[in-house]
This record gives sequence, C-alpha cells and structure tokens, in this order.
Amino acid sequence: MDERPRYMISVAAELVGMHPQTLRIYEAKGLVRPKRTPGNTRLYSEADLERLRLIQRLTGQLGLNLAGVETVLRLEDELGRLRSRLVRVEEQMRQEIRDVHRQYKREVVLYRKDADETLPSRHRTSWTSYEGGRPPSSTPRS
Repeated sequence: MDERPRYMISVAAELVGMHPQTLRIYEAKGLVRPKRTPGNTRLYSEADLERLRLIQRLTGQLGLNLAGVETVLRLEDELGRLRSRLVRVEEQMRQEIRDVHRQYKREVVLYRKDADETLPSRHRTSWTSYEGGRPPSSTPRS
C-alpha cells in the first residue's frame, strides 16, 4: 500500500465520499493519522484513503459506532504487525535452513574425501557421482 502523503483533506474527503470535517473527527479520535506539511496542512496517502474506506464500511454496512471501529482498527493493525513479524521469522528460518544445508554438504564432501584417502585407489569414488547425494546401497565397486 502506498504510504506517500499526497492528497489534501478536501481531495481526500471527495475521493472517499466523506465531509472534510468527518476526516478531522476521525483524526482527532486517532482512527487515521495523515502526515503534515511544514505549514501544518494534512496530507493523506493511499493507505489513509483505504483506512477511511474501511471505516466507512464498518460504520455504514456493519453499523459499528466509532468505539467499535477503533477496536476493529486496533485489531487490524495488530494483525498487520503479526503478519510482518511472521514473514520476517519465516525468512530467517529459510535462511537458517539454507545455512544448515550448505554446512551439511560441506561436511559430507570433506568426510567423503577423508574416507576416500584411506581406501585403496581402486575403491575410491567421487562423491558427486552418487545420485541424490547418497552412495548406492551395498553394491560392490570394482
């Protein structure tokens, strides 16, 4: 969602079909937080407009009062934070799994090279020649 502030209050109100005073009330209640210019002009982003549309649906279609809307928005915000955290944790887990796989492959190759050095040359093999990274089961090599 685009977070760049770009719409003055009159434009934002028109885009969502609300009166500018309604937007001021919602801001005063903390339901929406438009950015401010150095001259203190409110600027609304696309994300702010989506939030205003959600407030409109909650009050108009579901009949919630502003206290109910505040609760729903707080839960929506918390859900968004939890989703973001989950994405970060999932990516961290994927990275750790990749690291473990890389380390495992490195150790297996080193182990295989060490094992090959102790075998007579006719029994030495290349680890990369095994499909799926495993030697064939109990097949004598010549």
